[in-house]
Amino acid sequence: MGAPSHVPVLLDRVVALLAPPLERDRSVLVDATLGLGGHTEAVLTRFELARVVGIDRDPEALELAGRRLAPFGDRFTGVHAVYDELPAVLAGLGLDTVDAVLFDLGVSSMQLDVRERGFAYAEDAPLDMRMDGSTGPTAADVLNTYTAADLARILREYGEERFARKIAAAVVRERAKEPFTRSGRLVELLYAEIPAPARRTGGHPAKRTFQALRMEVNDELAVLRRAIPAAIDAIGVGGRVVVESYHSLEDRLVKQAFVAATRLDVPEDLPFVPAGHEPALRLVTRGSEKAGPDEIAQNPRAASVRLRAVERLTKGAAA
Repeated sequence: MGAPSHVPVLLDRVVALLAPPLERDRSVLVDATLGLGGHTEAVLTRFELARVVGIDRDPEALELAGRRLAPFGDRFTGVHAVYDELPAVLAGLGLDTVDAVLFDLGVSSMQLDVRERGFAYAEDAPLDMRMDGSTGPTAADVLNTYTAADLARILREYGEERFARKIAAAVVRERAKEPFTRSGRLVELLYAEIPAPARRTGGHPAKRTFQALRMEVNDELAVLRRAIPAAIDAIGVGGRVVVESYHSLEDRLVKQAFVAATRLDVPEDLPFVPAGHEPALRLVTRGSEKAGPDEIAQNPRAASVRLRAVERLTKGAAA
């Protein structure tokens, strides 16, 4: 198996957003979605006074990133965990606060590139899709055990699939003949169930279903819903949380958490902000930032990215 590639999306912009807190002596970044360590490598190279705690639920990613980052010695610490376990990770390392937290959400290029993981629909492979292959149900388990209503729900909500009910009914019908085990059979079903005109637009017809299954298998939205407030609570004054999202539901959760954290705690018609009622955080990005055409041409994954950042101004809990 060859080494998977990794091209971090919006790398220069992400590093620039992280720069103010990481230029301080003994600063700490939590790379909550370490992957192959592309962001961490850039940070450790650029900010010689910083150290990084890299979190990933995927043991293979941790091993590969650990090799890549070995030249930085004890400036890098890898931790096997899910990113909503951030408070426990920091407590275990004796860290009360950190200077920045970075999330690069979704599936990593490594997981897509390794056929045996079952994330990609382009090749026939076992229907796994677990980011941590040592625990939890697989995509095959979801397909073979969920009711038609639950299958339709995840396809509609996580995949924004217009033909969710039709696909779910077909899955239930076909699994009665033989359980689903490999991606090739699922792709064939999707080609059969999605009408030809719809297959000609919006990318590969399996894209939405595979995305939905991956998000369900890894409980991604629930994990994110817990992780963003935990990250906001973890940063000290001047610290930043930077998030790259690739799905509208993910970006909506991030936006809602950031807006809540930066909201003024006074009546809207008050002509001034009383002392002590200033927001504890401020938005660093105006809305969400997107990749430019040049980056999208080089890295198609960048087309759907939405980048947001928030900064802590004062001590105290976020809203």
